Amino acid sequence: MSTQSSSLRVAIVGSGPAGFYAAEALQKGMPGIAIDLIDRLPTPFGLVRGGVAPDHPKIKSVTRIFDRIATQPGFRYLGHVNVGTDVTVEELRARYHVLILCYGAETDRHLGIPGEQLAGSHAATEFVAWYNGHPDYATRAFDLTQRAAAVIGIGNVAMDVSRILAKPTAVLAGTDLADHALQALAASEVQTIHLIARRGPVQAACTTPELRELGELEGVDVVVDPRDLELDPASEAELAAMEDRNPAKNLDVLREWAARPLTGAKRQVVLHFNASPVSLAGTERVEGMTIVRNRLESDGKGGVKAVATDETKELPVGLVFRSVGYKGKALAGVPFDDRRGVVPNIGGRVVEQADSTTVVPGVYVAGWIKRGPQGIIGTNKLCATDTVTQVLADIAAGAVPAVADDVSTIDALLAERKVRVTSWADWQTLDKAEQERGAASGRPRVKITNVDEMLSIVGAGA
Repeated sequence: MSTQSSSLRVAIVGSGPAGFYAAEALQKGMPGIAIDLIDRLPTPFGLVRGGVAPDHPKIKSVTRIFDRIATQPGFRYLGHVNVGTDVTVEELRARYHVLILCYGAETDRHLGIPGEQLAGSHAATEFVAWYNGHPDYATRAFDLTQRAAAVIGIGNVAMDVSRILAKPTAVLAGTDLADHALQALAASEVQTIHLIARRGPVQAACTTPELRELGELEGVDVVVDPRDLELDPASEAELAAMEDRNPAKNLDVLREWAARPLTGAKRQVVLHFNASPVSLAGTERVEGMTIVRNRLESDGKGGVKAVATDETKELPVGLVFRSVGYKGKALAGVPFDDRRGVVPNIGGRVVEQADSTTVVPGVYVAGWIKRGPQGIIGTNKLCATDTVTQVLADIAAGAVPAVADDVSTIDALLAERKVRVTSWADWQTLDKAEQERGAASGRPRVKITNVDEMLSIVGAGA
């Protein structure tokens, strides 16, 4: 098989950071290579658009890099194409020499406690997608008439959810928060937000800037029990051994809050460390939560583990958001490790099953579906680059499968199935429309949250 870039075709599934960074690495390694970046939505950028908090616009500026990648020779965006429904993995493998899966982690992990299925119990990921205007979640409803809510977890997503619940809507009104969410949050009656952390402050997964923002919110008191900041021996040892200074900085912030007098603010964020939910109470909807006090012990590996005690506490919450991690899901025609929620791979090369060393020729992964939901946006650049290094090595070795010349193109196949494929130019039309809607009210954009409306606008602009 020829290894000239003009003769190679690559499909990348998923247009989030991992997908774009994979495309960039391919463009640098083989300039002019034909890349089709496929996404099921007409809008690109994955969690940069649908997951980054609207009051963090600087993080979204990475899309300028993605815009540049999309203008390189050989690049195409195939939006509104659902892999697994509109086209199968097998059909893609028959048409492309290389398939790189970058579709992320679309579902969430469950708590596995009684009452989790009650109305008012939600995944934090649903709430995040809702306030960011993701079409799949734009019509969801969250009962913000409740006076108290709980957010389970203490990573950056938990920080975002807590901050959006507590932040004055007058401030949020200047962001690209979805209109439906802005209206609902303006009428919110939530006054107390309980943040539940299974382990102690040393083990908190949030970054210090995200944590610090909670204490800077206007009209919000942050409540920290000083006793929660008294470190057990195992946490002391873990902190002393850490090269990462983020936990120590978090601890400094928390100690400052614990010493700060309360102001009687309208809203409170109450942090509960060393606590786990054990059940949600209610008949039809959530009416309360029971949490258990944990003690921390050494796990024998340099870290700590939480062990439940007999001490419990009732929290009168009517709204619960679990923020205990994203999880990948299986895609037909691709091996999947259900335990880890990833596609099994070795360095980005997909293998036939977990713990196998037998490679699936021509199929690769990058991003969260490769390594699990860890890291920040920039982490995906290194991850994608590492995967593409394997791709380029396999191309050079002639180890990617040949593709029959007589197989119909992806364009013909999708046209035959009457799939309305959107292009990068179509996205630019949508982008312009959103920005024009936002300009009227001094906002960066007003997001279009309905796919049919997106397609109508694209049709009108064609």
